[in-house]
Amino acid sequence: MAAIVVNVIVAKNRLSGTNEYYSYQSGRDCCSAAAAPYNHHRNLLPFHGGKNLLAWRSGISSMHLPKYQTAFVKRPPIYYCNAASSTTAVPYLDKVDFMKLQNGSDIRGVAVPGVEGEPVTLTEPVTEAIAAAFSAWLSEKKKVDASKPLKVSVGHDSRISAQVLQDAVTRGVASAGLDVVQYGLASTPAMFNSTLTEDEAFLCPVDGAIMITASHLPYNRNGFKFFTNAGGLGKADIKNILERAVDIYNSFTDEGLMKSKRKASEFLKRVDYMTLYTSDLVKAVRKAAGNIEKPLEGFHIVVDAGNGAGGFFAEKVLQPLGAITSGSQFLEPDGMFPNHIPNPEDKTAMKAITQAVLENKADLGIIFDTDVDRSAVVDSTAREFNRNRLIALMSAIVLEEHPGTTIVTDSVTSDGLTTFIENKLGGKHHRFKRGYKNVIDEAVRLNSVGEESHLAIETSGHGALKENHWLDDGAYLMVKVLNKLASARASGIAGGSKVLTDLVEGLQEPRVAVELRLKIDQNHPDLKGGSFREYGEAVLKLLENHVESDPKLQKAPVNYEGVRVSGLGGWFLLRLSLHDPVLPLNIEASSHEDAVKLGLAVASAVKMYPALDTSALDKFLQTS
Repeated sequence: MAAIVVNVIVAKNRLSGTNEYYSYQSGRDCCSAAAAPYNHHRNLLPFHGGKNLLAWRSGISSMHLPKYQTAFVKRPPIYYCNAASSTTAVPYLDKVDFMKLQNGSDIRGVAVPGVEGEPVTLTEPVTEAIAAAFSAWLSEKKKVDASKPLKVSVGHDSRISAQVLQDAVTRGVASAGLDVVQYGLASTPAMFNSTLTEDEAFLCPVDGAIMITASHLPYNRNGFKFFTNAGGLGKADIKNILERAVDIYNSFTDEGLMKSKRKASEFLKRVDYMTLYTSDLVKAVRKAAGNIEKPLEGFHIVVDAGNGAGGFFAEKVLQPLGAITSGSQFLEPDGMFPNHIPNPEDKTAMKAITQAVLENKADLGIIFDTDVDRSAVVDSTAREFNRNRLIALMSAIVLEEHPGTTIVTDSVTSDGLTTFIENKLGGKHHRFKRGYKNVIDEAVRLNSVGEESHLAIETSGHGALKENHWLDDGAYLMVKVLNKLASARASGIAGGSKVLTDLVEGLQEPRVAVELRLKIDQNHPDLKGGSFREYGEAVLKLLENHVESDPKLQKAPVNYEGVRVSGLGGWFLLRLSLHDPVLPLNIEASSHEDAVKLGLAVASAVKMYPALDTSALDKFLQTS
């Protein structure tokens, strides 16, 4: 049987100037009926001048679409169109371990071939099954009414596999009897927002939303985030959806796949939702400045989108507010990410926005991650506001509005941040676990038991505010920053971004801050057949006992993750990774010598566990 090859142009070879092609081989005859559902030539354009111009299959940019197209057709719900009709299973579908696609509260996989040792796991059939499973889950949660079909919005970031997966998601949702509204290039926060917005002209609110993204991971990866009006789905929900997807995938038939393709074309609409989302951001800044039309007039603000989905912020948010945005960079969507990783934690990325601020003599620099749920700031002196400093800035802004409120953060925030929040700002610092969903859920829980919290923020840059439905929205965080600039100017306070710098005055910052990853060798005989998690917990327990016997070290009185210890001029935290056989070790100290002392304390305790690879820690100690 001849193999079908669907060629997708994904890049122009920067050395030879020729087009490179990635091929998707399904192992079936290209002329057969079975091949038809996936025999689509994708409308992806090659690079021009280093820019990856993603286009709709129709060739229309998502930012130039009319508000909506086509019409919905009322029909009874159909849960799995692929599970019935034909008893002939589809023989060419690869066996897939769906559960390995779970990444906490997200789904992640390899969507593009070409990287050695990374086979494609997020194929079109797998994607269709996952989308159908989410639709079935959503129908149960929403108690679907046959007279009013549920709607699901679908958006994506700039990844090169976005178009292919968007089409597969659309087929999966339509096959379950739900209506599909495609947004095209969008941000993750906008997708959640579409479940809350009430605007019939934009077909909102939708009942569920799917964002196709893998955050800052390499170009060959992709994944999904799911939302309802209650927020992002949790780990248990993702597990449930993947379990459903297994059954749907295994029940796929040739006839069912053809039927889902027809349904997708019949029940699809496209909406330019980002126009509505960005206009709301603009309104928020104007309101904070006393309804001034252009409250940022004269401010020079540069944006670095890292070729992700955040390029809209310069043209659609800052410019209508009067800001000068010349010098903004990497605004064009390019799923190969040729300039730097779109990640506010990445040193190269932060160096890029810092240089842009200095070269353009800008008042402020703003940088986003790929799907715009994280962000960071650089002031006019090139001082970076990310990690602890960004948390300090947002805490200062929020505590001005809500005195005494609790700030919830992840476990790796510094002791200096606690002192700043509690002693300087008069708030309460509640340090919780790693993982943005953990941090947000903890803030929600605190409010439910009577402890007021208005900000949940992680050192990675995920920040969520109670006033914004606990949505981790990098663009909204920047709106809060812009609000501060605009309101200061409206009050007659000059100085540009110095207003922000002054807000974090007094924050004690460590001279040395390192994170070392101690890997667990799952094949080492010392595990004795046990799991890496059990082994890691044993390491932590031994370290805890070691600390208790050392009078120079003090274990944190309240701690929710790993072993956190202060003393010897700093602190350390050893914890078990949420997903991987790794024990990350964070050390912060006032000097390099003190950091080494803390590292030695850990090394002496964990040396009894030979399956723990301490080479990263050993190297740190040896080069000191």
